Amino acid sequence: MTKRKSSDFTLMITVLILVVIGIIMVFSASYAYAYFRLGDGYHFLKRDLLWAVVGLCGMLFTMNFDYWRYKKLAPLGFILSLVLLILVLTPLGIEYNGAKRWLGIGGFTVMPSEIAKICSIFFVAASLSKNPEKIKNFLKGVVPYLGIIGLYFGLIILQPNLSTAVTISAIIVAMMFVTGMRWGHLTFMGAGGIGLLAVMILAEPYRMRRLTGFLDPFADARDTGYQVIQSLLALGSGGLFGVGLGKSIQKYLYIPEPQNDFIFAIIGEELGFIGCVAVIILYLLLIWRGVRIAINAPDLFSCLVATGITAMIAVQVIINIAVATSSMPVTGIPLPFISWGGTSLAIFMTAIGVMLNISRYANLDRS
Repeated sequence: MTKRKSSDFTLMITVLILVVIGIIMVFSASYAYAYFRLGDGYHFLKRDLLWAVVGLCGMLFTMNFDYWRYKKLAPLGFILSLVLLILVLTPLGIEYNGAKRWLGIGGFTVMPSEIAKICSIFFVAASLSKNPEKIKNFLKGVVPYLGIIGLYFGLIILQPNLSTAVTISAIIVAMMFVTGMRWGHLTFMGAGGIGLLAVMILAEPYRMRRLTGFLDPFADARDTGYQVIQSLLALGSGGLFGVGLGKSIQKYLYIPEPQNDFIFAIIGEELGFIGCVAVIILYLLLIWRGVRIAINAPDLFSCLVATGITAMIAVQVIINIAVATSSMPVTGIPLPFISWGGTSLAIFMTAIGVMLNISRYANLDRS
C-alpha cells in the first residue's frame, strides 16, 4: 500500500466553496417561496445549513476512513440500497408532486435513490476489480452489469424518476468503460439505451409533452414550456454581471421551487454570466481533480470508485445546466452541492470525503 499523504487540498477547497455558494443561493432563491408557501422565509436556509453540517461530518469521516474497507462493505450497501428503493414503493414512501421518491425518518426525509448512487459505485467497483479481464467478454463480463443497471433502473423508474435512473446507468457504464469494456459493446449499449429511452418517452404522455415543450417551449408557454421560458428569462435578464444578489424577479413564484432544479437560472439572474462561468469553472476544476485522482489511484478498486464519483458529479452538472439553458428537455436533477436537497448534499459531500481519502494514497506527483 502506498504511503499515506495529505489529502487533495484543491479538491477540498473547491467543494467547500461550492457548498457555501449553494447555501447562499438556496437562501436567496427560496426566501420568497418559503415565506409565501410555508410562512418562514428561512425554512430552506435552516435545513440546508443542517444538512451541510451532516455532509461535512460525513466528509471528515470518510476522508479518514481507509477506502479499501468499502470493498468488504459493498455487498451490504448494495442490498441496503435495493431495500430502501423497494420501501419507497410501499405505503412508507412519501409522495410529492405525483412522484414517490422519499422516505420519512423522524422529522426528515431521505431520498433512497441518492443513497443508491454511491452504493452502486462501491458495489460495481468491488465487483469489477476482482476480475477486470472479464469485462472484455460480453456474456460473462457485460451482461451481469447490465442486470445491475436494469435492477436499479427498474426500481427507480417506478417512482418515477427517469433522470436519476439514467444517471446511475451512466455512472456504471463509465466504470465499465474505464475497466476495459470494448468500444463495440459500449456502442451496442448506447444504442440500446437510446432505444429504451425513446420507448419510455413515447409510452408516457407527460414525457412526450416535455419533449415537445423542449422542441418549441413558446408553443405552450403556460404549460409545458413554462419552466424553461422562465429559466431563460432569468438567465437573459442577468446580463454580464447580474441584477445583484437577492434581487431576482423570477424567484418570486415565477420559477416553481427555484431552489431546486432551476437554481442555476437564479445564479444567472443574480450573478450574471460572470457568476455562471465562475460556477462552471469550479465544477471543471472539481472534475479535473477527480479524473487526476482516478488516473493516479493506487489500485483498480480506488480508480473505479474515483471514476464513479467523478462521473456522478459530471453527469448531474451537465444535465442540470443543460435543462436550465434549454439544451435538453426538462427533468428533475439537482445541481451538485448547490441545489436544495438534504440527502443529495450529504451524499455528495460524503463521496468527496472518499475521494480525498483515495488522494492520500494516489501518486499525484506524477501527473
